[in-house]
Amino acid sequence: MDIFSLFTLCGGLAFFLYGMTTMSKSLEKMAGGRLERLLKRMTSNPMKGLLLGAGITIAIQSSSAVTVMLVGLVNSGVMELGQTIGVIMGSNVGTTLTAWILSLTGIESESILLNMLKPENFSPLFALAGILLIMASKRQRRRDVGRILIGFAILMYGMELMKQSVSPLAEMPGFADLLTAFNNPFLGVIVGAVFTGVIQSSAASVGILQALALTGSITYGMAIPIIMGQNIGTCVTALISSIGVSRGAKRVSVIHVSFNVIGSAVGLLLFCGGDLLFRFTFMDAAVGAVGIALCHTVFNVFTTALLLPFSRQLEKLARSAVKEEDKTSQVAFLDPLLMRTPGAAVSECTAMTCEMGALAWESLRASLSQLWDYSAEAETCIVENEDKLDIYEDRLSGYLVQISQHGVSMEDIHTVSRLLHAIGDFERIGDHALNIQESARELKEKGLSFSGPAEAELKVLQSALEDILTAAVTCFEEDDPGAAKAVEPLEETIDQLTDEIRARHIRRLQSGECTIQLGFVLNDLLTNMERVSDHCSNIAVCVIEEREDHLERHAYLHDVKAAGEFTESLDRDLEKYRLP
Repeated sequence: MDIFSLFTLCGGLAFFLYGMTTMSKSLEKMAGGRLERLLKRMTSNPMKGLLLGAGITIAIQSSSAVTVMLVGLVNSGVMELGQTIGVIMGSNVGTTLTAWILSLTGIESESILLNMLKPENFSPLFALAGILLIMASKRQRRRDVGRILIGFAILMYGMELMKQSVSPLAEMPGFADLLTAFNNPFLGVIVGAVFTGVIQSSAASVGILQALALTGSITYGMAIPIIMGQNIGTCVTALISSIGVSRGAKRVSVIHVSFNVIGSAVGLLLFCGGDLLFRFTFMDAAVGAVGIALCHTVFNVFTTALLLPFSRQLEKLARSAVKEEDKTSQVAFLDPLLMRTPGAAVSECTAMTCEMGALAWESLRASLSQLWDYSAEAETCIVENEDKLDIYEDRLSGYLVQISQHGVSMEDIHTVSRLLHAIGDFERIGDHALNIQESARELKEKGLSFSGPAEAELKVLQSALEDILTAAVTCFEEDDPGAAKAVEPLEETIDQLTDEIRARHIRRLQSGECTIQLGFVLNDLLTNMERVSDHCSNIAVCVIEEREDHLERHAYLHDVKAAGEFTESLDRDLEKYRLP
């Protein structure tokens, strides 16, 4: 083995890591926000979390990505610490699939069918299919599939390079002498942990170990402690991701580290103790790629089975290691760590925007109630909600712009566009609710009150306004274009109601039934109510545009108003909200 073999080994490792990253990122991109929604829904107990963690890790081929996602979700207050334990354990089991795929490189047979199972034989076909999908397909999802195939092919090419570069080691006498040092299991654990920590990929370190095993120089006695160390080394990514986050998020990293350290300590104790007592005959036997994959799986399954019943104790250990929560701010608003999994970040922004909708709806309803039953407590709530809406808009808009620069899927790009429009509309609804509140306060301070007919008319308009805002918020939360189409006729109804109320007010003003001072207040109220309905229409149109080929707003409105359904809905709404 010469210096060029070392260069080849480094190049093979680079290809392996790049292929793994490309494949993992593309899989995450295809999954979008579904991963985060699954994590939030299916972590009610450790067993469900275990299965979910294994499934997600198998799907995206990265236990580190899952752990970083968990740190971000806990830091954002989306998940509780206890929900993450089962997922962490499951991700350790799911990551063993990579080793089994890599073990196929050791297949030796004259059969064409069996030889086709070797990744180095079928991965070129994956690469060809992948590049054809990327170059020929216009659909983003198919291009993502192509990148997954390309990533896998590059990964396997890197594995093949590493295998070729270390194959001369089998004939080097000095290499055999060097390996005798690894007969010390404690040294094996340290080497496995350090090497995995440096490259931050347990899959890559296992792959290198499998490549070395193909030389026939690695025994079970050497491989098993190294595998234990590799599981400790993979915690480095979680530790790095916990820098600068809340104490709750730091505890996720503590659980990940303690799970692997305790499992390795117990495994090493049983391994060494059992060998002393029973003298394992397989210790000096050469291990192959399949043997390493088997040891990797057995160790992770054993650790999970051992510690799953002690989930509560692991949580207590994490809380003991990281003491009381921060006094000032326990939860971060949209953790930047979620940027590493853009689909999860987009999903979290959607949830935050839905919270904005709920705040805007609460503020508007409270401000309308102030017209008839004024309350200082309600005024405080409206002002606080408006401040919150301003903060949401400022932080969400900046966060969404950053997400769009992190290689999100086309579906997520459309969602980001919808969210950017919606947060502005929700914030403006909060502004109009505050304006209505100020009109209500003016009425109270000046001792003014509307006449009976004017009050009855405003209450009809109030009912229509509450209904359109409820419909807009609901269609946005459920992303339902069918429900969104019912908003536009109601907006047209509110426009006609405000015009009619203004006309009636002018007639009352001319007959002396109303004062000019009340007229100013009424006009302000009607303007703000009409603007709220306009923003509700904007929200509904954004939902429809995202689902229906992103139609231009004016084209959509023209088509809708020309349809018979619009006229029928408008007639029903005008009948329902008829002025007395």
